[in-house]
Amino acid sequence: MIKVVPMQEEHIDGVLAVEEATFSIPWTRQDFEREVKENAMAIYFVAMDGEKVVAYAGMWHVITEGHITNVAVLQEYRRQGIGDLLMENLERVALEREMIGITLEVRIHNEPAQRLYHKYGFRPEGIRKNYYSDTHEDAVIMWKYYPFYEDYEEHCNKG
Repeated sequence: MIKVVPMQEEHIDGVLAVEEATFSIPWTRQDFEREVKENAMAIYFVAMDGEKVVAYAGMWHVITEGHITNVAVLQEYRRQGIGDLLMENLERVALEREMIGITLEVRIHNEPAQRLYHKYGFRPEGIRKNYYSDTHEDAVIMWKYYPFYEDYEEHCNKG
């Protein structure tokens, strides 16, 4: 059974294995150590199958917004709802902290990831040209705004 827990320092080896198996330009051990130990904005979750890290997701809480840094699931664990569990945890924290919304960048050709984000209400808002240094592929900037932000103008006009 898969269990999602907040990422701790002891998960870094497993997160690195997922990162290196998933991304062509993986983050380093130092990157993840900095996220866990020093970055007060960082919010990370890991999905565990027993003692094995099989997926992780992270987000930075920047002022009033969430910025998803990475969502990664080991190939053999994909299409089992693990990405959903991770997204639900990130969204729960975003709502608890009253963020106005969450944003992310995703490779323009990464259709499975875009489908996951669409499922959670993310919509394309722009393109970052040549965003990925390994392939010079464009990134789609996606946003999901929460209702208390979408009604902002209505609330301002009541006063």
